[in-house]
Amino acid sequence: MTITWKDLTVEFNHINLNRLMESWRWLIGNNKKPILMSSIGDLFFEDDKGMCYWLNVGEGKFEKVAKNHEEFKAKLKNKEIVDEWFLVELVAELKRNGLELMEKKLYGYKTLPILGGEYSPENFELTDIEVHFELSGQIHKQIKDLPNGTKINIVAE
Repeated sequence: MTITWKDLTVEFNHINLNRLMESWRWLIGNNKKPILMSSIGDLFFEDDKGMCYWLNVGEGKFEKVAKNHEEFKAKLKNKEIVDEWFLVELVAELKRNGLELMEKKLYGYKTLPILGGEYSPENFELTDIEVHFELSGQIHKQIKDLPNGTKINIVAE
C-alpha cells in the first residue's frame, strides 16, 4: 500500500490554534506556532527563533528536533525519521483495516501509551482534532509528576 503525506498529516488551519494548544502550554510554553500535524495526533512547532519541536502526544514529550526550518524540512526527507515521527507502518495498517481519515479528525488513541496503550491499530480510532489535544494535554498535565508505575483512575466528567 502506498502511503502519502496526505495519509500522514492532517490540515488544521480551520481550528482555533490558541484553544488547540491551551491544554499543552504547561509543556510547550507560549512562543511556539504549529507548523505540521501528524495523522496520529502529534504536532510539530516552530519557535520565534526558527527552532522546530515535536510534541509526542502519546508519551507527553516535547523535544527540539531541528535548529531551523530548513533542517526540519531536510529531516522530513529521511525515511527513518519519517517512520519514527509519523508511524508510517501503523498508518498503513489503519488504512488497510478500513480506517480512513475524515475532515477535522485524526487517528487518536483509545488509551494513551503513557497509560499502557499500545501503538497498534486496535488502540486507535477517528477522533476530533480539538478533543484529542485538549484531553491528552489535560491527562499529561495531571500525571506528569507521578512516579512510573503509579496506579491511576481516570473519571470522565
